[in-house]
Amino acid sequence: MTRRLSGIAFWILLGLLLVANAIVMWHSLTALRFWEDEAFNLTVPRNLLAGLGYTSDGTLSGSTLTPFDPRISTGPVVLLPVAGVLAFGVDPVIGARLVPLAYWVLLLVGLGVLGRRIAGPFGALIAVALPLAFNTADSVSPIQGPADLLGEIAAAALIVWALIVLPRRAWLAGLLLGLAVQAKLIALLALPAFAVALFLLTPAAPFWPRLVAALRRSVVPLVFVAAPTVLMELIALASMGFTGYVRHVRALGGFLLSGGQHIEPTTVPQKLGTLAGSWFVPWWLVAVAVVLATIAVVWAAVPARGDAVGIRTLSPSKGSELGRASSAPVAVVSDPQRPRWWGRDPQLLALGFGSAVGLLAFVGWWAQAAQLPLWVRHPAVGVFAFAPIVAAIAVRAAAALWRRRGNMVAPALTRVVAVAVAAVVAVMVAGGVVGDTVRTAQPPTTQTLAQQRAEIAPLAAWVRENDVQWLAAKPWGWPVSAVVLTGAHVGLFDAPAMQHTRTLTPEPCADGAPLVASGGANICPAR
Repeated sequence: MTRRLSGIAFWILLGLLLVANAIVMWHSLTALRFWEDEAFNLTVPRNLLAGLGYTSDGTLSGSTLTPFDPRISTGPVVLLPVAGVLAFGVDPVIGARLVPLAYWVLLLVGLGVLGRRIAGPFGALIAVALPLAFNTADSVSPIQGPADLLGEIAAAALIVWALIVLPRRAWLAGLLLGLAVQAKLIALLALPAFAVALFLLTPAAPFWPRLVAALRRSVVPLVFVAAPTVLMELIALASMGFTGYVRHVRALGGFLLSGGQHIEPTTVPQKLGTLAGSWFVPWWLVAVAVVLATIAVVWAAVPARGDAVGIRTLSPSKGSELGRASSAPVAVVSDPQRPRWWGRDPQLLALGFGSAVGLLAFVGWWAQAAQLPLWVRHPAVGVFAFAPIVAAIAVRAAAALWRRRGNMVAPALTRVVAVAVAAVVAVMVAGGVVGDTVRTAQPPTTQTLAQQRAEIAPLAAWVRENDVQWLAAKPWGWPVSAVVLTGAHVGLFDAPAMQHTRTLTPEPCADGAPLVASGGANICPAR
């Protein structure tokens, strides 16, 4: 009877989660404004289709056509499929957003696969639901929704699928991770996670022989990690020539070292506080969930005295590849030949430790980088990819503590911790899903995509009638999106290349009446 009720509850919750995702995805695709980073990224597939190569408008690189622009941090794994979609003549904004949206679906499916392997059906629910609970929309540089033309979600999806195939096809995992890097360069921070996972998947042996074996096993996957980037760099070298390529590498290095920003230094407490507040639940609930999950995982991993099962009581889902230990407690005399708990389920340990290391790598890098602003978009790849897996591990640990038997000092306390972990994780995830879904039904506080299109339509018609090739956006922000929506190339007003170019701005024209105006947007004469 309990199993039947559990099954019914699972299908009801899954249905609600699918509805919530459908609402958020549709809202992201059709309602959210087309913002400046999306517009900047769209210049690459648009120029590619125009026969200009893999080239941006160079809006942040001198406002001239810039091949392989280092300031375009979203890579070809996203932008080339966008060009393929737009080649069919679909609406540029909707067509471009369909590609990240497909990666979002891929991310959720992958998290569902891993969540089920780790903690059964409800582990899958938690893993799939957690990305909705992460609020990346309220930052200065946001990820408004899953359809934004950005590379973070694509990189996270490819990392998750790399984890799925890692135990059996390490070379394919390497290739997927290499593609993730070409979706968003920051995905390189996932390498420590895969190094730990590959080490734990190496057959048990004393540390140094096992490390040497793991290093040997890593050679082929690392070659495949590098392959997509090497291919793109060879194409760039062939396209730009040696001198141009050297300039490109220097510009890329400068961008990576500076983060592309010039701001007041930020601190670790500021970053961690920002991350804790970037959920659809109070920051203190996030902190409590992290602490309780850590306690539960450590407690469940260490066998209780007289418990011969130890970590094997962390029973995976039926048919799981992570082991098939019985969920029933077994009290037997300790066997000196029995392997330690960390050697009994290498795939589970690889996922658990690898994901923890991956999450810490992304958050730690961002937190200590004083030159980076308080944008949760920076560690978002790691949060989307690894946090749901860590949450599923916590669910499995809570289930193990609930079932645990043995000569424990405080069996009641064990069950209290198990219930507390399950409750806090469930509340955090449910609150996040509800919060993200409800937000889509609230009156918009910013311009919607439809309003944006209506405002720009007269400007776009004027641009077509007068065969305008370039417009300068003043300042950086929504004027960049407006220029791209008109169909013109976009530069920045203060770039030397834009000195004699008409300007699109919300400000009054300095040299008289605007050439055309609509809403709050003016196209002013060239200076």
